[in-house]
Amino acid sequence: MLLALLGACAHMPVMSERECMARAMYFESNRSSEDGMLAVGTVVMNRVNSPKFPNDVCSVVGQPNQFAPGVMTRRMEAGKDLAFRMAAEVLRGKRHPGVRKAAFFHTAGYSYPYTNMHYVLVAGGNAFYEKRKDATASQASVTPGTREYAAAHRPARESIFDGWSDAAVPVAVVPASVAPQSRVLARPPEPQLQPVLVAAPQPVTVYRSVTPAPATARVARLAPPSGTPAARLAPLSIEEVIARSGGY
Repeated sequence: MLLALLGACAHMPVMSERECMARAMYFESNRSSEDGMLAVGTVVMNRVNSPKFPNDVCSVVGQPNQFAPGVMTRRMEAGKDLAFRMAAEVLRGKRHPGVRKAAFFHTAGYSYPYTNMHYVLVAGGNAFYEKRKDATASQASVTPGTREYAAAHRPARESIFDGWSDAAVPVAVVPASVAPQSRVLARPPEPQLQPVLVAAPQPVTVYRSVTPAPATARVARLAPPSGTPAARLAPLSIEEVIARSGGY
């Protein structure tokens, strides 16, 4: 009897890694979802690369009680072409970035009482998770359309200070001998109103807008020519006063 079984096994066709991978994708994921198939294929490869599982694709997919019943024997029908194409892409190195290091998944929507299930993705009708002691992500938090998912993926608020830096502020470098600070803002000072006295028949004070001068500078003022009595000066119009005082 044993010899007969061994003889029958010897004549069974050997599956390629591509077919084993395609079968796992086909029977475990939504058969029209490339995203879901890629996620299942990534889990298979994560197991192949883990010392806790067999080190080849067919052995991983064929492990008892790990994938769908009949995964290695049932007939594949509509949708198998997509499964074979995605299997080839995974074997060439393509991975689903959302799966990360997850080596486990179950049908989406089911819940379990275990506290070490850290969910990372819901795709193709499956919820993918890692087994971690510090599990914090729930299935709802990675399921699009849920309130938990919206809260977990809410973009950070922008600040009016975002992007500001010292490099963005115009500065002028001043030698230490000139100023105690080595960096000062190169922003022009605010204009101020400064009184300027001019000679006129009646004492008149005219205000004009000027820029504050350095501490060592002196503000020029109009004065009567030397030896000329102020009383003999001809009256000045406003335009002449403005012109002699330097304009606005």
